[in-house]
Amino acid sequence: MAKRTLSAILGFPLVAALLVLGNKYVIDFAMTLIALISLHEFYHAFSKKAKPVKWIGYICCGLISIIHFVPSEYIFNSAILFVPTIMFVLLAWLVISNMKITFQDVNISLFGIIYIVGFSIFIPIINGLENGKILIWYLLFAAWATDLLAFLIGRLIGKHKFSKISPNKSIEGCIGGIIGAIIFMIGYTFFLNQFMGFNISYIYIFGISVLLSIISQIGDFAASAIKRYTQIKDYGNIIPGHGGMLDRIDSLIFIAPFAYILLSNLI
Repeated sequence: MAKRTLSAILGFPLVAALLVLGNKYVIDFAMTLIALISLHEFYHAFSKKAKPVKWIGYICCGLISIIHFVPSEYIFNSAILFVPTIMFVLLAWLVISNMKITFQDVNISLFGIIYIVGFSIFIPIINGLENGKILIWYLLFAAWATDLLAFLIGRLIGKHKFSKISPNKSIEGCIGGIIGAIIFMIGYTFFLNQFMGFNISYIYIFGISVLLSIISQIGDFAASAIKRYTQIKDYGNIIPGHGGMLDRIDSLIFIAPFAYILLSNLI
């Protein structure tokens, strides 16, 4: 518990410094590295069950670093073509390699790309919006407040287990995570309205804080289900108390596309 809490406390100012001091290209590059590490951990988790086509996934991670070099009028069409293009490349590689890879290898390769690259790319997209450096904090508070409060409340008063997918998580912890997201996001909204001159609806923020917190926790359970399927405890061990990079960002990237839809027209 101490290591997990310390990682969250130390990690927050590091990310805050990156978001405040870094321009959108620096953040794009940072997210590329994070996605690359996470995808490597994901593919390694499946190494005993399949042989993912790693090089295609790693190349896709590079797309995050160039997202803001693409003219805005082409981003929508590029997004539509993303999955069909990656599937075409993977199936072409299946043919070229003379069936040295299997359809399971293709499926896991594609799933990893969509799950990690496709979701992660929305973080720099949100940050690149007109008020992105303000909006991005809603995303961070939704994920981190949910994670931290769910963990702390679950440890303190959690008695009723939520799912066998993650036996250590409790119903009390899940509710605590939602309350944590509400408190932090409403508090942040109060700061913006009182000191930054905005007029953001508290009712709307209350609604999306509940929704994003629930999605965040589903993302966390989904990541746990993958770990149970691949029979690993953590994706890695580079972050004390949290395991690998993907262990730390699984809920964050899971809510990023939904946060983009809900926040893009907020201010």
